[in-house]
Amino acid sequence: KNGILYQLEPVCSPPTGMALAQRQVTVQEGPLYRTEGSHVTLWCKVSGYQGPAEQNFQWSIYLPSAPEREVQIVSTVDPSFPYAIYTQRVRGRGIFVERLQGDAVLLHITELQERDAGQYECHTPNTDERYFGSYSAKMDLVVIPDSLRVTAIPQTLNKVEHDSLELKCEVSKSTEQHSHISIAWYRQRGGEAPVEIISLSRDFVLRAGGAYAQRHATGDVRLDKVGETTSKLTIYNLHPSDQGEFYCEAAEWIQDPDGSWYAMTRKLCLQPRVMPAKSIQDSEGCGLQALCPDVVRGNIPDRYFSISWAFNSSLIASLGPNAVPVLNNEFAQREALGQLKVAKESDNVFVLKIYRLRLEDSGKYNCRVTEREKTVTGDFIDKESKRPKNIPITVMPLKPVARSAYCSNRNSLNNVLEGESLRFGCNVRSGLGPQSRLSVTWQLLDKLNRRSEIVRLDREGTLHPGPAYAERSGYGGIQVEQVRPGSFTLEIFNSVKADEGHYECRVAEWTRTLDGEWQMVGERHTSTPVSITALAISRTPGVTYNESFDLQCIIKPHYPSWVPVSVTWRFQPAGSTEFHDLVTFTRDGGVQWGDRSAGFRTRTAIEKAESSNNVRLSISRASDTEAGKYQCVAELWRKNYNSSWTRLADRTSNLLEIRVLRPGDKSKRSITLVENRPIPLNCSVKSQTSPDSHFAVLWYVHKPSDADGKLILKTTHSSAFEYGTYAEEEGLRGRLQFERSASGGLFSLTVQRAEVRDSGSYYCHVEEWLLSPNHAWYKLAEEVSGRTEVTVKQPGGILVALAPVHSLGDSHSVLASSCLERGPSSQLSVEWSVWRLGRAEKELVAWLSRQGTLHYGEPAALGDLRSRLHLESPAPGLFLLSIHNSTMRDSGAYGCRVEEWLLDPGERWYKRAEDVSGLIALTVKQPGEQPSCPSRESAAPPRFVLSANLLICIQLMYPDL
Repeated sequence: KNGILYQLEPVCSPPTGMALAQRQVTVQEGPLYRTEGSHVTLWCKVSGYQGPAEQNFQWSIYLPSAPEREVQIVSTVDPSFPYAIYTQRVRGRGIFVERLQGDAVLLHITELQERDAGQYECHTPNTDERYFGSYSAKMDLVVIPDSLRVTAIPQTLNKVEHDSLELKCEVSKSTEQHSHISIAWYRQRGGEAPVEIISLSRDFVLRAGGAYAQRHATGDVRLDKVGETTSKLTIYNLHPSDQGEFYCEAAEWIQDPDGSWYAMTRKLCLQPRVMPAKSIQDSEGCGLQALCPDVVRGNIPDRYFSISWAFNSSLIASLGPNAVPVLNNEFAQREALGQLKVAKESDNVFVLKIYRLRLEDSGKYNCRVTEREKTVTGDFIDKESKRPKNIPITVMPLKPVARSAYCSNRNSLNNVLEGESLRFGCNVRSGLGPQSRLSVTWQLLDKLNRRSEIVRLDREGTLHPGPAYAERSGYGGIQVEQVRPGSFTLEIFNSVKADEGHYECRVAEWTRTLDGEWQMVGERHTSTPVSITALAISRTPGVTYNESFDLQCIIKPHYPSWVPVSVTWRFQPAGSTEFHDLVTFTRDGGVQWGDRSAGFRTRTAIEKAESSNNVRLSISRASDTEAGKYQCVAELWRKNYNSSWTRLADRTSNLLEIRVLRPGDKSKRSITLVENRPIPLNCSVKSQTSPDSHFAVLWYVHKPSDADGKLILKTTHSSAFEYGTYAEEEGLRGRLQFERSASGGLFSLTVQRAEVRDSGSYYCHVEEWLLSPNHAWYKLAEEVSGRTEVTVKQPGGILVALAPVHSLGDSHSVLASSCLERGPSSQLSVEWSVWRLGRAEKELVAWLSRQGTLHYGEPAALGDLRSRLHLESPAPGLFLLSIHNSTMRDSGAYGCRVEEWLLDPGERWYKRAEDVSGLIALTVKQPGEQPSCPSRESAAPPRFVLSANLLICIQLMYPDL
């Protein structure tokens, strides 16, 4: 019982029945309706994933103008992911991703613009061991105009304590979608937090704020609806605590698909400041109305009173029982100029009005009421006199224009494309009130620090364009509008590269002096930068093979139809440096083709609009020939008295480059599979011209060695099949399977029993056909899909492990097994060799062919080793070589080599892989010798002493495919 026993441990796969989690990406349910200029968030989360707890997210958009084309926006892992049109907004955090947790994020768009509408896709890069589940989800975002308008009706709010306050706020909207409006009134004083007075929720529930709840319960605070759009706030019995600024806030709400309500936009409208008459602070030039409170009671109409007004204890005006005012000193002069008035407004209300305050008007004002009795002679004698408390008045110097000024770029982006409109807003808050006027000037500071005036709107509302912009303003290229008091907009249409720079809005405030002249009392300015990307660089439209595209030459100003204008389209082919005339729309309405336009004429149409001089160039079925740069040249002509023509002017447009893309430049996907598996290919029709349309589908494969794709299969619009030359040459006919969905929009082609040579780039070409009224089929349109890269691989190789196992007797058997299975069609051949001491070459002992036939090498065939060898395979992948009655001649280093053979889809056997094991040193000693076993640290090969039989086993291990 000598020797060492080795035991082989099986490596097992996961137990049957265990299911891997399925990845699921969920995005916020759509469609969502959001207003232009608002801050929008879209959530996305992933579940059932494998890999790290922190998953990455990538957001893209499919625009309505190109629903098949993906435009990348932002990624949590790749800073270079955004396309150029979104790069600036992402860098400036106008668009960013907020991570809520490892597997959930929020996409923020801080200022939504019209071109942000489309289908948004949230994609999660794969971290799983294998693809299983969904990796992206889509939703629709609809951008609608911000139609909410909140305006205030001007009010005179010089109120005294215990008086009533009435404010009105007009709220309107023109949203086509169903939405609700909420309205709330607030009071704010200084830097304190706003205090809610009363609100009407979107569900038409009326609630009062905490500070006004008691007064609302007693009826002193009310909110009423007047007409369709006006809400009126009424506060009776004003308190000193009501001092402050009042404003109305309105919000427009829309219900999302998940049932929740979302405030699409909120707007507020400031009201004048309310100051109790206990202490009044106003600005120079403003008006003051001081009321003499009700200090007498009883039957007033049958009694007589005289009123006197004092300023800093000096009498300035009096009003006798006959209601005729008498003014003293300079106040009489100011009354004559209409700057001051003393009057009786009712039986018990007497008022002093100063229309234009001066700094020296600061002080204490008071009124004294004296009751007088009329005698028999008609004279009046004083009876009782009363004087209320003083009213302190502080007159502040005139404030500079606007308590605040803000200039905004309404494009939402500081980087726009040439040709797009530039929109700017300039908002100011006047410091003087309605008696002042504003003028606004827009200026451009270019990159060379040159300042030019674009346009000026004076205080009378007259528009004055700058010298460099007079022509553009003349044909409507520049517009300035005052949308409401203190709010101005500038719009520049058809921007050009020269419009780049800093746009500055300067607002001046004017007020009349005492002599009636206008005086500028202050000026504020603010600016915003704009970068314009030139068309020749940015607008390089990608047109796919066989698609159509239109180019339009826009001519301004618009000339009458009797003015002769000729338009020539010029073309510079891709890779060329020279332009040539493509086609000319002549001054007499004819079409003249250029000398080098032969390739264009059959697929090009030129059209001139009747209502303008614009000329459209339409090119169908684009190919490499149409790739290049285009521009148009317009010429203005005059016919002379002798019937000759004189060219008066000519203008050349900007360059516009067109790139014609191969079908593979569309969306791509990749498939990697093992031989003998099916190749699934799908072709989906997303939209069609008519429900009665029929489709012809052509399937192509493109190999790297070929210039063009080769036709595999064609199904006509009448559902007939035609095999292409590639299918015939490669013997694919028996391996192709074509299916069409019941709805008619999905076509599937499956290549059965894939071979390595089937690798390539596959795509489909779809033609839309329609039956004409005369029952003839005609082709409406055609489109080419993106490409599917298919890679067919052979199965992975094998690994060979060699282990010695010895038997202690004929009754003892050794069994080794492996739980790793090989393919059912795989066959193995095994070859055993021995290296003996003193011999340079190895000797072949035996080999087992893949058919299971055992062959012997020369030493075994000639000697007695043949009769002592026994080879068996007790389990798949396990081979046992036994040497019975071993002798010292059997000593040596044993090894084996294994070949794996597979059957290809063409029923031909080929050698897939081979591997060579390590060596096992075998030493057979005479009986009675003491065996020695090296330690684990020893590098010497193991030695074995066998008194009976020797058994060597080989085990095959297959790596994962």
